[in-house]
Amino acid sequence: MLRYFRKRLFLLIPVLLGVSLLVFVIVHLAPGDPALTLLGPNATQEELVELRTQLGLDKPLVLQYGLFLKNILKGNLGKSLLSGEPVLSELKQRTPITLRLAIWGTLFSILIGIPLGTLAALYQNTWIDNLCSFFALAGFSFPNFWLALMLMLMFSIYFPVLPSSGMGTWKHLILPVIVIGIQNMAIIARMTRSSMLEIIRQDYIRTAHAKGMPSRIILFRHIFSNALIPVITVIGLNFGNSLGGLVITETVFSIPGTGRLLVDAIRANDYPVVQGGVMFFALFVGLVNLSVDFIYAIVDPRIKSMYR
Repeated sequence: MLRYFRKRLFLLIPVLLGVSLLVFVIVHLAPGDPALTLLGPNATQEELVELRTQLGLDKPLVLQYGLFLKNILKGNLGKSLLSGEPVLSELKQRTPITLRLAIWGTLFSILIGIPLGTLAALYQNTWIDNLCSFFALAGFSFPNFWLALMLMLMFSIYFPVLPSSGMGTWKHLILPVIVIGIQNMAIIARMTRSSMLEIIRQDYIRTAHAKGMPSRIILFRHIFSNALIPVITVIGLNFGNSLGGLVITETVFSIPGTGRLLVDAIRANDYPVVQGGVMFFALFVGLVNLSVDFIYAIVDPRIKSMYR
């Protein structure tokens, strides 16, 4: 198990290096001048040159990238050009909000998606299967921003029972969590259905029925436990992908999380925050995928036997 875990952890390093290079190139090729953004349009050329020198923007890109990697290894993501605060401090302040939304959104998708997929598989080709599949397809088809606006219109304007923006009480969580979890719910439901149908058609399931084993035991001990192996992988991937969706959700609902911080930094050309925010998302998604691989190895003994 340790050998498998070390190998997966080692593979995370080139991924993070690739992300760091990609975000560095994109940020520095993007139009706009950070010095001009800070000093304003009335700044003189001498002031702009002096500020670019202070920020290290006058150095070659290769040297800037080397300094960027060196600072990352030290845990230094730089300082925000707008607030002057360390990027790491701003991420620490906003990360709990983002994680809370991602966790609740994932739980919502699991609690709805797995039962829907299970019912669709157990009652294949019936009206129950068609109804569950319809809900899954509809949930997958709704864009996040459109669904967020429709929910705000319905439950904050027409029927004002939930707040439309901000973060404070538990009521502020309801609409964002639904928006985050609805697409993931659809993916989990469809994966659960297809995985369970594949297991149900196996010979050992027919043998268990022929021996007179109770249906409940067959369902939970043989079908459900084996069908959940690919579903666990999908849940982990969706949890990482939900962080990307939070950029849109936090912006629409005016939630002060890391996604909103990243959007504001892009608009203001605050490149240290952009680079630090993207690296944070990349590291977090990588760690989530690593955790999923570890859980996958625990659930599926075949994975462990490959690395003994």
